[in-house]
Amino acid sequence: MLPLNNTMSHELPKAYDPSVIEERWAEYWVREQLFHVATPTDTKNANDKFTILLPPPNVTGRLHMGHMLNQTEMDILTRWHRMRGETALWVPGTDHAGIATQMMVERQLATEGTSRQQLGREAFVARVWDWREHYGGAILGQMKRLGASVDWSREYFTMDDRLSIAVKEAFVRLWEQGLIYRGAYIVNWDPVLKTAVSDLEVTHEERQGKLYHIRYPLVDGTGSITIATTRPETLLGDTAVAVNPNDERYKALIGKKVRVPLTGVNGGPDREVPIIADDWANPEFGTGAVKVTPAHDPNDFAIGQRHKLPSLTILDETAHVLLPGSPYHALDRYAAREKLVADLETAGLLAGIKDHSLAIGVSQRTGAVIEPRLSDQWFIAVNKKPMNGEYSIAQNAINAVESQNGKDPAIKFTPEMYKKIYLEWMTNIHDWCISRQLWWGHRIPAWHCAACKEITVARETPTHCRHCNSSEITQETDVLDTWFSSGLLPFTVFGWPGDGSQKPTPDLAAFYPTQLLVTGFDILFFWVARMIMLGCHFMLDVPMPDGSKRELKDSVPFREVYIHGLVRDANREKMSKTKGNVINPIEIVEKYGTDAVRFTLASMASPGTDIAFSEARTEGYRAFANKIWNAARFLFMQLDAAENAGYTVDPAKTIGEVTASLPDNTPLETRWIFSRLSAVSNEVARALAAYRFDEAASAVYQFFWGEFCDWYLELVKLRLDFGDNHQKNEVTALTLSSLVTVFESALRLLSPFMPFLTEEVWHALYNNQTPAKSIALTCYPQAGDFPADAAAETTMKTLQDLIVTVRALRKELGVPEKEAAPIQLHASNRVNALVDASQDMLARLARVQAVEFVGTPLTGSNARSTADFDVAVLYERQIDVAAERERLTKELAKFEKGLAAAEKQLGNEAFMAKAPAHIVDGLRKQSAETRMLHEKAKTALEALPK
Repeated sequence: MLPLNNTMSHELPKAYDPSVIEERWAEYWVREQLFHVATPTDTKNANDKFTILLPPPNVTGRLHMGHMLNQTEMDILTRWHRMRGETALWVPGTDHAGIATQMMVERQLATEGTSRQQLGREAFVARVWDWREHYGGAILGQMKRLGASVDWSREYFTMDDRLSIAVKEAFVRLWEQGLIYRGAYIVNWDPVLKTAVSDLEVTHEERQGKLYHIRYPLVDGTGSITIATTRPETLLGDTAVAVNPNDERYKALIGKKVRVPLTGVNGGPDREVPIIADDWANPEFGTGAVKVTPAHDPNDFAIGQRHKLPSLTILDETAHVLLPGSPYHALDRYAAREKLVADLETAGLLAGIKDHSLAIGVSQRTGAVIEPRLSDQWFIAVNKKPMNGEYSIAQNAINAVESQNGKDPAIKFTPEMYKKIYLEWMTNIHDWCISRQLWWGHRIPAWHCAACKEITVARETPTHCRHCNSSEITQETDVLDTWFSSGLLPFTVFGWPGDGSQKPTPDLAAFYPTQLLVTGFDILFFWVARMIMLGCHFMLDVPMPDGSKRELKDSVPFREVYIHGLVRDANREKMSKTKGNVINPIEIVEKYGTDAVRFTLASMASPGTDIAFSEARTEGYRAFANKIWNAARFLFMQLDAAENAGYTVDPAKTIGEVTASLPDNTPLETRWIFSRLSAVSNEVARALAAYRFDEAASAVYQFFWGEFCDWYLELVKLRLDFGDNHQKNEVTALTLSSLVTVFESALRLLSPFMPFLTEEVWHALYNNQTPAKSIALTCYPQAGDFPADAAAETTMKTLQDLIVTVRALRKELGVPEKEAAPIQLHASNRVNALVDASQDMLARLARVQAVEFVGTPLTGSNARSTADFDVAVLYERQIDVAAERERLTKELAKFEKGLAAAEKQLGNEAFMAKAPAHIVDGLRKQSAETRMLHEKAKTALEALPK
């Protein structure tokens, strides 16, 4: 059932109001499942398919301008490919967002006076699911309202049962292949969230700190060694002092022991630790001697591994000192620092304090200073070859992006600079810590045995330890990093692992790899790199649909990655709540309509550049939508008038009747507009294929507003006069059918950019007897659909130049707008003939009363010259001689500059020897035209009164 638009036959409401039409069409598209894609039975021709995955927004999210840019670009491309006849599938979904969602629910619990610890794990997880049911997925509701042409029947959530099974399977397989391990390593610890976070979730800030010089007494009583540190509180966990083996100052001390100040517990003696030699110690930093705290610094941890030092954890998960019996026990790390420094000074062991600038790691989630902490975590060994595997996970991901054996890479990056950034990161990648100390997320499928201390990893919950058969087993409390599950999405959303066999599911066979990923730079490493690593690893084991072995090029998750820029404010500043310059897209949509906001973003979206979002520009595109609306109303009035005059007008039959050739009596403006439509269709296709959304939007805008509305509609009014004395004729009939065809084609051309407006007008044009349920399911215009006519374009350009020149002259001379004025014309016979045959056009569009053809060049303040003609408007007014002299002087300077440039190129022998003939001919022609215009301007200047 089509949505009611409350309009009569061939009519639209006088005013364009997007709020009236957009919600209705958005609901219709979802209700009718217009963008649902069934699994194709033929998987051979991948070129007929366009599959794209929505970067899953957090279930906690709301639409922001970055989302809207991303989704606008994806929707334009998906609609374009669909209208080109391809099976276009855009898969939507949301991410469970472990840390963000847990934080949200914990805040809610805090307002109720309780906590997750009080609820317990099972009740807390149930509470999160309840929260998700009521509040989660709001962003998908916003997507539906904004008309995203996704297949809603395929909507997923990263913790759905189906995807949870796939996540568990992936973990178990990696464990069985020896690529997942558990061990104690230094991780980035967020003391507020009380969990490990990845390097990518840490922002490094330059802050002013202190460098503390502390004396460590030698055990043998012969003196002390002074170390330099920025974190004196961690001396409570020191297990050595390190010096460089080549530092002459300390060679005699290597092997001796020192007492670590203030480390005595319950009144006991200070801890004794060795002085060791290690190349990490920098003789140029501080005193050249450094303390070694393996449990609280990644570099110290590496030193500890090399020298087999013990690791002492002295800070708990909230960054408070954990040393029962110590006077610093239970103090926050910074409070402990203050007390330690004061106690060191009292003991005479503080040698000095200096200002020191240092980089501090800060959690992106909470803003807390990251604490390097030794912790038992789960890792993927990304640089290790799997059992029976040729390459590591990381190497496969590198090979997929680099050219292999001179062939194009399996994955192409646009802009290409991101390929280099990606490869640099992948080349230096470390093992991936995939465990998080949270309760919300995919719980790691591993069980610890209390009897033998071994680990059992299993797909189903085991009842006994696989190693000793003990029943005293408990499941791992950690959950998986959110990016682990989202990194699997390109194949898990299509049913992997299927029924357990290696055979791909029908969806996987049909839609994997996807064709494109559109995303922002901020998740290039978080998500893009992880998808490439996991896709290349797991899908290499899945045979092709025909049963043949899958190669790397077909195991990649996508063929191309398009990285778009940021949306900034009108002053090109990054949006932030602190600055107060955040733009809410929903508010802008409510003010101007979705189509206007989409077109604004598209018109400014170019590879490698950020977008300075301007509300004024959005207002302009709202006016563009209104222009199209009014053009449709004009067309519908013509159709009704034509029917009353006896013409049979049926858009369903009319559209498509125009073929590659037109009748000989086809008017110039009709031949021209079809040729322009052909050229613009080609230009838009070229631009979208290169992700030049700005160029595509500009081409559609210039055609619809400029060429169609401002020129063609005005010209066809001369032929569509259905007054009482009108006599039916072939030219009028041809003009009418051409007008309908061009307008309908232009609507289809615009449809991916402005889907709501075009849907409404398109249905009204067909009087709701449309050939398809939606304009989005029709064919996109292609260059070959319309007759190209270069001669008509050249001729029409000459006529347009003349009209524009006359309009400008009339304005300069002060001719009243409604008053017609005669003109004089000096031109070639070709131009004269054109003008003689087009006087009705000149009269309508330039208020030309009559044309006088003259044989001599025209000069003076009422004349202008181009390469094709001289024209003068015959209208008397007082000449501003000074202003005219200034204008002509500027023109002469411009022409002289152009002549100098042309002569320089034409006089360059090397250039002339290499340049193609058509380039040289063009330069010579341009130079000759410029010289002619220069002479005319010079003559006009000399003719002015002194």
